[in-house]
Amino acid sequence: MFAKIWKKFVNRESVTYIIFGVLTTAVDWVTYTILWKMGTDYRVSTALSWAAAVLFAFITNKLFVFRSFGMRPGLLWKEFSGFVAARAATGVFTMVAMIVMVDGLRWNEFLGKLVVSAISLVLNYIFSKWFIFKKTDRKNINSGKADE
Repeated sequence: MFAKIWKKFVNRESVTYIIFGVLTTAVDWVTYTILWKMGTDYRVSTALSWAAAVLFAFITNKLFVFRSFGMRPGLLWKEFSGFVAARAATGVFTMVAMIVMVDGLRWNEFLGKLVVSAISLVLNYIFSKWFIFKKTDRKNINSGKADE
């Protein structure tokens, strides 16, 4: 039973998602830290670091995690717009959660960022796997149906 669970959840896709998720988080945190240490308000730092992380995540998720190599304009736009919309949803969550935790609950900014990043990582995987880089879209690339 453990072997079945392991095989289902530990595979190339999940491992590369975790690796690139960590790297995406690093892009987010490094950008946030640089901006924050420069005196930028934490809300602005959060928004800009999120944007940098979304761009990095789209490229790495598309090419390396979900292996969606189609570059036809219709498919690329569908994936990119869906990806940005999903990330915008988790971005709104991030911003609201940071404000609630830092301003409302008086949490340390680092602790708030840690909690928000962990939740966002899980939500982003679900959106990417089930809604954005669907296997049916990847199969349709070969049949020419991806842009229809």
